Amino acid sequence: MRFSYVCNDCGTENVTDEVMYTCPGCAKDCDPKEFRKGNLIVRLDERELRELRVKEELSYHDFFPYTVPDRECFPVGTTPIVRPKRLCSSYGLPNLVIKLDSALPSGSFKDRASQLIAAQAIAHGERRIALASTGNAGAAMSCAGAAYDLEIILFVPETAPVNKLMQSVLYGATVVPVKGSYDDAFALSIAYTERFGGINRNTAYNPMTVEGKKSISIELFLQLGRQVPDVIYVPVGDGCIYAGVCKGLLDLHAAGLIVKVPKVVCVQSTRSRAISQAWRTGKPLNVSATTRADSISVGSPANGRMAVRYINQTGGWSTEVTDEEILESQLELTGKAGIFAEPAAACAWAGLRKDAAMLREKFGEEVSVCVLLTGTGFKDMAVFEGRVELPSPIENSVEAVIARFS
Repeated sequence: MRFSYVCNDCGTENVTDEVMYTCPGCAKDCDPKEFRKGNLIVRLDERELRELRVKEELSYHDFFPYTVPDRECFPVGTTPIVRPKRLCSSYGLPNLVIKLDSALPSGSFKDRASQLIAAQAIAHGERRIALASTGNAGAAMSCAGAAYDLEIILFVPETAPVNKLMQSVLYGATVVPVKGSYDDAFALSIAYTERFGGINRNTAYNPMTVEGKKSISIELFLQLGRQVPDVIYVPVGDGCIYAGVCKGLLDLHAAGLIVKVPKVVCVQSTRSRAISQAWRTGKPLNVSATTRADSISVGSPANGRMAVRYINQTGGWSTEVTDEEILESQLELTGKAGIFAEPAAACAWAGLRKDAAMLREKFGEEVSVCVLLTGTGFKDMAVFEGRVELPSPIENSVEAVIARFS
């Protein structure tokens, strides 16, 4: 589908067949204490978008600016929708569903962006992709790279979870640990691309990351019988997933496929709440991030300004939860729904738990709600150290069994 690039900040539109990352003017006008400027929104051709309204066999691929080749070699979607009977009853929300993007090939939502970045690279004849990541984005891009025979150069802070880094190593990526923060790794990955070429996949820096992530909204729409929920809960760190969810919904609305855009809720840890605070105060300031949910531990959100824009545009809001509430939610999901989510994903469920009474009061008990879970719990097993213990073994005898359960 034909498309152009529009600056999120100044509104300048650029029509080009070349790879474009940021607005040349706004990207230079940055205060180090504030969120970055100059991120680009991909604007699809309005006529082609409206034509999708009458297409019978619709797919999220129809909304992509690049054609994804050989889809079967890196199958992204359709991820399961769970209707958690016990949790629906506990919270008085009979129309509650959970979307399990932990079921994607690398175990996280980030596969959606990586699929489109791989398509972008192939379309432009590039075989090398560089990026920075704390784990999930790197694992996803490395997984796609293995499937499509692309060279992946991954810069990571040395403190990133070992399980996630090991994934990337096993997929064959060149992993470069950095003695510094995610922001340091981000800067080095851009320097690498400027020096050695290739495509840069950095979150929000490459606008196709948001475009790839919007696929979940279109997929959800199709799975629910061409309907969307009233409210969607999204775990938020850098704002790119949140922007992707909103962009997909807005594209559906522009195509005439939905009448009303759902409320999209930004859920953040109180220990990593830059976007939430910016939405509440109107001041896009960086913060110190120390949440245990590493995938959403972001002090300088790469897509913060766009996320705040979309919170307002969808009529959504921000909900903040403590790390303790996140970890409690992780255990509740496993024990009462059979869903094993990493802490960053469980943040979205913690937000729903906190808002449940308000949702019933504001929207009625029949309100339809979707909670997006973005990553599997196997990504970060270290989080259970000191919280969960394996039971001691019993003797190998019937008597020991009787004693254990008597």
